[in-house]
Order: sequence, then structure tokens, then C-alpha cells
Amino acid sequence: MATLTYSNVAAQAHPTTLIIGELANLKKVNFEAVSSAIAGAVTEKAFNEAVELLGDSDCIWLVPKHVSIVTLSSRRSRNTTPTAAHHMMEGVGKFLGKNGQANVVVVCQRQYVFACGVAVARAFPLYSRKSNEPSARSVTVTFVTPDDSSPLSDQDIQTLSSTANAIRLAADIVDRPRNEMTCDDMVAKANEVAESLPGVKLTVIRGEDLAKGGFGGIYGVGKAATTPPALIVLSHQPAEATKTVAWCGKGIMYDTGGFSIKTKTGMPGMKRDCGGAAGILGAFKAAVEVGFTQNLHAVLCVAENSVGPVATVPDDIHILYSGKSVEINNTDAEGRLVLGDGVAYAKKDLKADIILDMATLTGAQGITTGTSHGAVLSNSESWERCAVSAGLISADMVYPIIYAPELHFQEFKSSMADMKNSVKDRSNAQCSCAGLFIGAHLFDDYAKPSNIAWIHVDMAYPVHVGERATGFGPALLLSMFGEYSRSNMLLSVAPSLPNDANNGKRPKN
Repeated sequence: MATLTYSNVAAQAHPTTLIIGELANLKKVNFEAVSSAIAGAVTEKAFNEAVELLGDSDCIWLVPKHVSIVTLSSRRSRNTTPTAAHHMMEGVGKFLGKNGQANVVVVCQRQYVFACGVAVARAFPLYSRKSNEPSARSVTVTFVTPDDSSPLSDQDIQTLSSTANAIRLAADIVDRPRNEMTCDDMVAKANEVAESLPGVKLTVIRGEDLAKGGFGGIYGVGKAATTPPALIVLSHQPAEATKTVAWCGKGIMYDTGGFSIKTKTGMPGMKRDCGGAAGILGAFKAAVEVGFTQNLHAVLCVAENSVGPVATVPDDIHILYSGKSVEINNTDAEGRLVLGDGVAYAKKDLKADIILDMATLTGAQGITTGTSHGAVLSNSESWERCAVSAGLISADMVYPIIYAPELHFQEFKSSMADMKNSVKDRSNAQCSCAGLFIGAHLFDDYAKPSNIAWIHVDMAYPVHVGERATGFGPALLLSMFGEYSRSNMLLSVAPSLPNDANNGKRPKN
């Protein structure tokens, strides 16, 4: 396992050094800016000649197995992040050695330091059970910004470190198998995070208390599991706050599909169904560490979708925390049920002005927006634009999906209850429909104006690359809500929030 350290001091020579960035930026680098990292190993002439030989998406070993320069792809379209950070996980993972102390020298424009810097963390997963895993190592990440030679501030380094740790925390939770990451373990992890943050309050409602409290969605999904389901709420409430933000995460610790059971090839990988809650837990920790100026609640809707004698079956009807009844026609459409309870709690109990839910919600997400972009759905066009902008600048990319409840919510029509939990026609904007189901537990009538801004993020596919989790979520949320941060780095990359969200004011540093 690697210890990752971010530094604003020029890198010192280590056994392994990787210099990585886009070719256009590498060609602007003065040798003196990287010389301390490769002292005695590479001459200025050799470095300059190597840079001239490089192409796009290329690598040259200046000292075999020890010192390399890697170029990230500069090819991009208007819907792809301009930072090249989405290539960082592959570039670092492929070309940095696996053993010993190492340097990663990131070369990028100053405005992209946040995205490129925290993306390095994706290449260093925390979880492994390999018997021949390399021994612990130390990796130092430094930056060369050809357009601005001034050093990063200590506050910038704190922001990068907190966000990178959040990404690795989220990925660690998602990577762990069900026998090591149950509902009990998620509660313990949330408690660990709460105890590390002064002033943060932890609320946990579990098991039969969920049923008594009216949380029919979370309880109905998780009641058959050996570890009871839970609603976990972490609350940060600074005295100067004027707004309340709730981030709600789907935390299905394992999804068998329930009685609508998945196939032998469709079930492996369902440990990742907690990706939304994992990302939000990590984002909450980092946001509080760097200074979040508004009330912030992380609402984790945690359950295991299991089969057993008391499990929910199709035709059951559950009453969710919103008071609305749901006829179950697909037990494998469980994420929307737990999040229905979560967003209703954020509205009724937390009095949230802004509610964002994040979930590995649908297989349709990959068909709709692909494997690299999450899907974003919102009742507010301005918040939708904000999410897209934050995705581009953070490299946790998202893209809008159709918001047309008057055309799509009819898919949930039920003769017995207020709605069913799964659509009648799976070819009718299925990804949008799933999101609308969650929103239905916030709004009685989509046509009426609401003082609640709601943003839904479906990240079923970006949550992983191959068999490894990406830690999707923290970079997106920290960028998106950067105007509520005391971090100058986040303030500099944050999109402007809608005026109704911040009254046109930026927080004081």
C-alpha cells in the first residue's frame, strides 16, 4: 500500500520518478523545475532531447525502470474535461514502478492542478488481498505549472491531500468484498469519519427502528440480510451557515437482486452498488476538513439486498418515509427505494435547501451517457449546468439526461399504490425514469415551483474501470460546491452557483 504525500516543495530524488503531463506543457518546462527530482540521473540535454522525441500519449524511459516521462492525450471534445486528468489513473498506474519511494511530478496549467493532482490518487488503491503484494511505499506528488511559477500554498496542499484521501476512501469501500464490507462495516466507517471531524454529529437509525420510523424503503430492501440496514447521517452545522445542503448516497453493500435475482454473470461486481454512499462519505470528510461554510449533511442509505424468508417479494407494497405507497414489481430496482427515504428525510427532518443524491442506480446509465460520464438529472436547469461544469473541471464527468416527468413518470402507474418501483416500458428513457422515482418523494407535483433544488447523479459505470474502483464523486462534489468552501483552490475552480443558492455572495476566507 502506498502512502501518498502532496508537496509544494520541489521533488527530491527518489529511486523512481515519473514526470507526467500533456506534451504542450512538457515542452514549456525549464529543466531546473524538475532537476531536483532526477538529480544525477539525467542531464539537461537528455531531458530536452527526450521531450522533443515524445508524441501524444507516449512514454520515454530516461533511465530504464527508474525515470520516465509520460504524455497524456491532448485529444478532447467539448463534452470531455480539458484537464486530461481522466487519463492520469492509467498513465501513473502503467508507468510508475510498484516498489520503493517514488516521485510523481505533474506538469499542467495552474487552473488544472486540482483535477490532475487528485486524479493521481486513483492509481493507488488501498485494498488488496494478494499474498505477494509489494511492501509499503511512499509516493510524493509535486507540480510544475509552466504558466505560473509561484508555489502552491499550504492550504492548496491541504485541499489536494484531503480530496485525494476522500477518493481513496471511496474506492476502498467499493473495492472491498461483501464479506469485508457489510452494513455493520459501513456504520463503523461512518463513525470513524465522524470522530475524526470536530463538531460533526452522527445519527444512525437501524433495523426495526427503521420500520418503526416509517422508512419503508430502506427497511424493505435490507430486512432479509444478516446485518440490519441503516440510515446514517453525518451533520456539519457551522454557526454562520445560511443554507442547508444534503448529499444522499445509495449504499447497497451487496445487490443480489433480491427475489428478482441477478444471473451468475450479472451478479459479480455488485459489491460496487455502494459507490454513491462511498463517494459521499469521502466527499463529506474532505469538505469539512477544508472548511465548508454552510450546513452539510451526508445521508447514507445503507442496506444489503438479500434473499431470505422475510425478504420483500414482487407485489408487496411499502410505505416510504415520504408517506407515499410503492408497489414492488421488481426487487432489483432497490436503490431508488432507499434513496426515496433518504431524500424525504433530507427534506422533512434536515430542512435542506439543496438535495443531491448520488447512486450506482441503473444499467441504463451506461447506455445513456457511457462509461466515462455519469448522468445528471435536475429540476433546475441552472443546477444541471453547474453539475456539468463541475464535472468538466474536476474530471468526474457528468452529462444531462432528459427531465420530462410529464412524459415519463406514467411508467410507474399502479392500480394498487401511488406508484410501482420499476418502469412498464424499459425502452422509454429508463435512466431518467429511475431518477424521477427518487424525485417523486420530494415533490408532490413536478409542475409546481419548488424551493428545493434537487440534483440526481447516476454513476453506475464511472464508479469503476475494469475491476478497480475509481473513487468517483468527491472531486465532483467538492468542485460543484466549491463556493461554499474556505479553500481558495476550490473557490478558483468552482462554477458559479445559481443565485438562489448563495444569494450572489461568495464566502469569506
